[in-house]
Amino acid sequence: MSKRSEYAPGEFCWVDLSTTDVDGALSFYGELLGVEGQPAPGDPEETGGYGFLTKDGRMIAGYGPTQREGQPPAWSSYIKVEDADETAERVKEAGGEVHFGPVDLPNESGRMAVLQDPTGAFVCINQQQKHPGAQHVNEPGAWTWNNLMTRDLAGAQDFYGQVFGWRAIQNEEAPRGILMWQVEGQHWPEGLGGVMEISDEMPADMPAFWQVYFAVENADRAIELAESGGAKLGFGPIDVPVGRLATLVDPQGAHVSIFESHYPEPR
Repeated sequence: MSKRSEYAPGEFCWVDLSTTDVDGALSFYGELLGVEGQPAPGDPEETGGYGFLTKDGRMIAGYGPTQREGQPPAWSSYIKVEDADETAERVKEAGGEVHFGPVDLPNESGRMAVLQDPTGAFVCINQQQKHPGAQHVNEPGAWTWNNLMTRDLAGAQDFYGQVFGWRAIQNEEAPRGILMWQVEGQHWPEGLGGVMEISDEMPADMPAFWQVYFAVENADRAIELAESGGAKLGFGPIDVPVGRLATLVDPQGAHVSIFESHYPEPR
């Protein structure tokens, strides 16, 4: 499934990058993923310098400058909701925090908010309007997966279940210890994302966070290309039953993960 035109409530529908060096990030991801940058339509003052990463003329992700002093570069994940304000209230009731919004986006794109779950991970919601979400997914150069790293697996399951109706299950093809989020009506056949507990073997200061994965044809070549472009290898590469993956730290400091699928066909 490579082309998307709609998303069900509760599915991830978009990812974007906030960075301290937009031009540098566009150059890096252009080389790594074969994508192009396209400014969002309208007055840059209104859009805040936001733009889209495109591949073959279709939107795969967003980008823009960080919005406050000291804000670290980061990739963000967006979950589609039917009502952003109602969802924000459910977040509070479930023990989470609303750090920004809900606010209306420029160009009648939608209404969004930035949330933090009780385990510490940040995630965004979007009540989609004219913005369709990612139009090209699950193929080399496109966004393909989101995975929650957390120290409180039970707390995460409780929160996301209350707010979005998700349930976490063990998929036979997934590595041991990684559960798959599923929600009624989802379009992703293998799950809409994953969750993994941060173990004692991982860095003690690792915060809970949502990983954003992009598909690549060859993980090892992608690592070499990334490192030649100024990135660092943060984790991996490792082999899992469904592919080969690694986490990179881009030249501006944002963590991004790559995945080489071993499925016979893109999914």
